[in-house]
Amino acid sequence: MEPHLGQLELSFTNRYSIWVRETLNELPDSFTITDPSISGHPIVFASNGFLKMSGYEMGEVVGKNGRVFQGPKTDRRSVLEIREAIRQEKSLQVSIVNYRRDGRPFWMLFCMRPVFGKEDGRVVHFVGVQVPIMRKRRQSGELEVEEHCEASDLEKTKAASAMNNILSVLTHYSELTRRLVCGKRCCLAGMGPLGSSLILSLGRIKQSFVLSDPHLPDMPIVYVSDAFLKLTGYAIHEVLGRNCRFLGGVDTDSSTIFKIKESIQTEQACTVRILNYRKDKSSFWNVLHISPVRNASGKIAYYVGVQIDEGCKNHDKNGLSPEMRQHSAVGAVKVAVRSLSMVAGTSES
Repeated sequence: MEPHLGQLELSFTNRYSIWVRETLNELPDSFTITDPSISGHPIVFASNGFLKMSGYEMGEVVGKNGRVFQGPKTDRRSVLEIREAIRQEKSLQVSIVNYRRDGRPFWMLFCMRPVFGKEDGRVVHFVGVQVPIMRKRRQSGELEVEEHCEASDLEKTKAASAMNNILSVLTHYSELTRRLVCGKRCCLAGMGPLGSSLILSLGRIKQSFVLSDPHLPDMPIVYVSDAFLKLTGYAIHEVLGRNCRFLGGVDTDSSTIFKIKESIQTEQACTVRILNYRKDKSSFWNVLHISPVRNASGKIAYYVGVQIDEGCKNHDKNGLSPEMRQHSAVGAVKVAVRSLSMVAGTSES
């Protein structure tokens, strides 16, 4: 007996919380999320972009397997590639012909990534991003779909960007909900739809930085940028919920740590040069700038820490100095937090 629509939506919401659905609905991209643990490997979420592209309604998509969008001109070899990637729990990128609800075929770039659960490492979902491949039309105005069609670099970049945004939302929410629910306050995750908007705003900042919450015990990290993960080699679940001092090591200067603590106690910004360690135990000199982030009412909501590897500090394509890059990142974080807190204050009044 197949699960009905309500069960599938509940299965998805129970894992990620309702805020994930609200955040994903804000993304403009075309994508679907499937659950391999349910019989038939059905779609459990379809984005507004996908519904617009395909012409289907949500109720016609959720609960269905992705093969319903295939047709006579869909290459069987591409279908087998997708099935094999699912079986091996691997990522995939392939050009394939799909069909809209009205029966019209079109070429698209299909990118698929597995999402692994943090508890047991098993695949809990597959994310599939669909980017239509733009092709030249015949004189009759029709698109050819018989021959193989490769995606352009721009279309591949668009798909990769969409996938990163989707995985960022899923990862941040599952981790924040699981690790940081405590008392009446749950940091970004506790802000509901506002938290989802804040995460999207922070995700646009390319600098390496973390947000820590001084209102929680041991001032844990509640947001981490992709650039920070790349710099340190850690995975997001290894960072969230921990105090920043885990980056220190045997040769980290204690007086520098004291200076950081003192600046936090006095609610002042500071810049230090501190020896930190990556996950692989290699060390690097971190030019670290820490600043309090106040909400619209003037109270400190978070502390932002912006990191620059001293060995790479001059490598900036825009020619900005390390100080300018750090202050730019801090400014962007402050604008995002203040803007959202102003909206929160208005909605509560």
